[in-house]
Amino acid sequence: MGFSDLLDHVGGMGRFQVFYMVLLGIPVFFMPSHNLLQNFTAGTADHHCQVHISANDSHFVNLPQNLSARDLLQVSVPMDANQKPEQCRRFVTTQWQLLNASLTAANMTKIETEPCMDGWTYDRSVFAKTIVMEWDLVCDFWKLKQMAQSIYMAGVLVGGIVFGGLSDRFGRRSLLIWCYLQMASMGAASAFSPSFSAYCVFRFLTGMAFSGIVLNCVSLCLEWTPTHMRAIVGTLNGYCYTLGQFFLAGMAYALPDWRWLQLTVSLPYFIFFLYSWWFTESARWLVITGKPNRAVKELKRVARINGKKEEGDKLNVEILKSNMQKEMSSVKNTHTIADLARTPVVRRISLCLCFVWFSTSFAYYGLAMDLQNFNVDIYVIQLIFGAVDIPAKLVSVLTITFIGRRFTQAAALILAGLSILANIFVPQDLQTLRTIMAVFGKGCLAASFNCVYIFTGELYPTVIRQTGMGLSNTMARIGSITAPMVKMLSEYFPSLPLIIYGAAPIISGIAATFLPETRNVPLPETVEEVETRAKQLREEEQQMKTLLAPAKPDPASEAGEKQL
Repeated sequence: MGFSDLLDHVGGMGRFQVFYMVLLGIPVFFMPSHNLLQNFTAGTADHHCQVHISANDSHFVNLPQNLSARDLLQVSVPMDANQKPEQCRRFVTTQWQLLNASLTAANMTKIETEPCMDGWTYDRSVFAKTIVMEWDLVCDFWKLKQMAQSIYMAGVLVGGIVFGGLSDRFGRRSLLIWCYLQMASMGAASAFSPSFSAYCVFRFLTGMAFSGIVLNCVSLCLEWTPTHMRAIVGTLNGYCYTLGQFFLAGMAYALPDWRWLQLTVSLPYFIFFLYSWWFTESARWLVITGKPNRAVKELKRVARINGKKEEGDKLNVEILKSNMQKEMSSVKNTHTIADLARTPVVRRISLCLCFVWFSTSFAYYGLAMDLQNFNVDIYVIQLIFGAVDIPAKLVSVLTITFIGRRFTQAAALILAGLSILANIFVPQDLQTLRTIMAVFGKGCLAASFNCVYIFTGELYPTVIRQTGMGLSNTMARIGSITAPMVKMLSEYFPSLPLIIYGAAPIISGIAATFLPETRNVPLPETVEEVETRAKQLREEEQQMKTLLAPAKPDPASEAGEKQL
């Protein structure tokens, strides 16, 4: 009898688990509103140099008073090849002669221009106010916009490293409570940022909290859920994130001012912080870290909520120790990040998962954070990108449940890579087809994310689960930080970014085939258990090969047959 049996003894998937998963799922619903927020708070609108004409200009004084804004723009800012105002240049001197309708290009000399000296004027028909407009992150400063998103992702990366290890040491519940508070306070502080530098600092800290919430939500869900329900619970959590993308599109449309949008999606985390004090610590973690008395207390609480009070009252430390001797024996051992590579099976798991997490995040954010390049209304494309997750995750949960994690993971990545590579051969003028291929690829990557969160938690044993999740999260954030940089390679070869975005998931899909299958397998508690399971599986496979191999003919019988 192990922890899975004890969990069934106190109610299995009862009222406690349902209520717990709902309370953990609501914050996940708001998480896209931080992760994908810069699609809207950092939206880039059409812009041109601000028109500045001195009232002392003699030509201006002698012109009619009803001079239109378009006329003033015409004499102040040059036009590009598409007859739109240049975004980053203006005339050195006001060119009043351009108002002469009879003037032709043939009798015009080249007019001297200069960078925008007095700021920019922005088209506010889509975005009322963004960080790009407020701090003029355009022209020579356009890279600062990308840097802001990279700094946020760097925070997510650091958060995965820091909170992953701390959760294995201090518990899932404590770190989750702290991360809710950090997300709420730093997200709200971002809305009141007095400068771009302060904004980047607050976003970095928000990204750290994002990682802590993801890691601890996943672990608490897995560690309080019966084996047969893990895939369903993990997918329902994924659907909370999917529905959150619809919410983000609606809120961004309703609140076009970036400060109000930032504040609105951050304040709910104060509520999550308050009710998270009710959360129950993972009993698995309590047992592994040598706190059996508290583990029994938490199991009795779960039994009471599930209507199994009598069964819970029968539990005590002696029963817990007698049924979880293997898990209790690991208390004497200390575990560090080195345990992720110390033994051969766990080392292989860590290496393959690094490939899977990096490529999934790398390709996902390469598509999801580039919505303005699809030439479709940004709110509509956000809804489409969110909607595709619904069938994608439904298909993934079916294959996860009835076929297996390994097949789902590999298939989702390979299909995503192929759909991205296919866009290389689709002409640029077929924008609808290109969008369809990108949306399909994004759906496959969403299915990959849905699977890998479950798969990773099931592959790593309890003693290093959060450390392993932290390593995986680190690789994912390296991928998300790298994704924007790859887009710059289009200057050298237009199709190169797509080749890289497509090749990475395919390679990782192949790597995923080397991971052990975990369908209907209890969560491992110790590193030794992972190694033992792998050894037993190899022995079983070897026995099957021996049974299926054709029997070698007996030389003596062959000789007898020849004589006959």
